[in-house]
Amino acid sequence: MSLNRYPQGINVLIVGASGGIGLAFTRQLLAEDKVERVFATHRESSSMTDLRGLKQEYPEKLALLSLDITQESQVAAIAKKIGEQVKRLHLVINCVGILHDGDFQPEKSLRQIQPENLLRYFEINSIGAILLVKHLIPLLKHPERSILATISAKIGSIGDNQIGGWYGYRASKAALNMFLRTAAIEYKRTSPQTIMVMLHPGTTDTELSKPFQRNVPPEKLFDRDRTATQLLEVLDQLTEKDSGEFFSWDGSRLPW
Repeated sequence: MSLNRYPQGINVLIVGASGGIGLAFTRQLLAEDKVERVFATHRESSSMTDLRGLKQEYPEKLALLSLDITQESQVAAIAKKIGEQVKRLHLVINCVGILHDGDFQPEKSLRQIQPENLLRYFEINSIGAILLVKHLIPLLKHPERSILATISAKIGSIGDNQIGGWYGYRASKAALNMFLRTAAIEYKRTSPQTIMVMLHPGTTDTELSKPFQRNVPPEKLFDRDRTATQLLEVLDQLTEKDSGEFFSWDGSRLPW
């Protein structure tokens, strides 16, 4: 992994660090000499075994913070708490997202659409992300390189949609992309050195994708560490001209 474009002593925030891709990002960035502090948010205490292990390994470097991304008061409080410990954030990666949860499943047809499920998709996949963007700008507004990246999904591309289905997930990821594209334009005026991007991680072997892996070729099913490594390499190549864009795991640009 490379952080060549960053100065020594950078501060990182991983949102949704207790499992899947977020945990892989956290583990890899803690091992980097250039990284001074890693702030890692979590929601479910039962899923924190690995994070607690990392905290024991890096007691001074890693800070664990409880956060429900759908609650603006908590997002604001987290931003304030981080600001009391460091003056700058250099890398923020938002890994929070939902596709299914028990009886909550992606819709295969119009007859399965339920308004309350659509609202849940948007609260977690779309609105939570823009709340982060709203409240973190004071920590990203500084002269050094900074990136705010959010895990999106190729399935949120309207231009790429050829098979339909998954109404709520598709729409919430498309909304996420529009939120961040719009915010990137405003950030260019208020925090011009900040690069804001959306990332498609590819199909990664996590709990989110597990029920849907049957038809994925083995070479296209990535383990979590590989996904994190690939996405960090994409981030390392970005310039300010790339802000507001939508990238795949291989660095290619995705259609809207």
